Amino acid sequence: MENNKNIALVVGATGITGSNLAQELISQGWTTYGISRNTNNNIEGLIPVKADLLDVQSLETALENISPTHIFFTTWMRNDTEEENIRVNSALIRNLLNVLSQKKSVKHVALVTGLKHYLGPFEAYAKEGKLPETPLREEQPRLPLPNFYYAQEDEVYAASERDGFTWSIHRPHTVIGYAVGNAMNMGTTLAVYASICKETGKKFIWPGSSAQWNGISDVTDARILAKQLVWASTSEEAKNKAFNISNGDVFRWKWLWKRLADWFEIEAVGFENEIKPLEKEMQKHHEIWKTIAEKYGLKENNLDRLSSAWHTDLDLGRPLEVMTDMSNSRKSGFLEYQNTEESFLDLFKKLKEENLIP
Repeated sequence: MENNKNIALVVGATGITGSNLAQELISQGWTTYGISRNTNNNIEGLIPVKADLLDVQSLETALENISPTHIFFTTWMRNDTEEENIRVNSALIRNLLNVLSQKKSVKHVALVTGLKHYLGPFEAYAKEGKLPETPLREEQPRLPLPNFYYAQEDEVYAASERDGFTWSIHRPHTVIGYAVGNAMNMGTTLAVYASICKETGKKFIWPGSSAQWNGISDVTDARILAKQLVWASTSEEAKNKAFNISNGDVFRWKWLWKRLADWFEIEAVGFENEIKPLEKEMQKHHEIWKTIAEKYGLKENNLDRLSSAWHTDLDLGRPLEVMTDMSNSRKSGFLEYQNTEESFLDLFKKLKEENLIP
């Protein structure tokens, strides 16, 4: 099998994108290493590598006997300012690619970024009212604003020039899928919120903006993102290109919200005159969640480990509809499709099976 020659190194293999990618690579017969600061790995077949990407010495030691052919960057570190984000997140990439440079084994580097590439930080489009044109297309120019995604791309381009590997950039948004302990997962956050509504008899109130409620949206299933990453890293057509990645369907939240509520058998309430941030709502429910966890014997009684309402608020509170154009992928031969309602419902079933929601 040709794939045995492919040796993947997944950066951030414990996160939502990285863990789904690792599973996809392993299922396709790749030798797959997962590098992270903590190696609490529960993915069968993944070889954990413990290293600190900000510490070159630790990387050199950890990778001494590993010569990957394909690198997948699926994680970043959140800092207080964009300047810090730029400094830290470009160093992660630079350090790893520098350490591997002398091995001459790397053929392809894939970098996962996101829609901040087009939108800039939330403050930028929320304040200025300069809303980008949707659907968002890969050829749209960079914004004249500091953005750590640009800094990360530039590190990949520079190392590619130096070392001769090919690259691909992947821009998902609102990634839906299963991964525990990931702080940026709208699907799990909404499942926890809905479970609280069900237990307390509350209504499932839309937390976001009217633009998001009424506009057209798309989202990215972690499983389709994994498939695109593997495809782009092995396909001639995909070399040295940037790709949006979403499920391939579009929807309006005012349609989907009720469908999600129906799954939990609770009552949905739509947009009514103002944004009602979920973060504020969830802060009241720490004790309630502990009670729910005890009552149903759930695995996790700490709400903060399951729910990232602040991030869901950023996504659902946007003052514009957000959808992406998938033509680049389609023209290059990536034809996978995922139904969005099923993305959410598959996740809810999995969370239930894993004893994370009642």
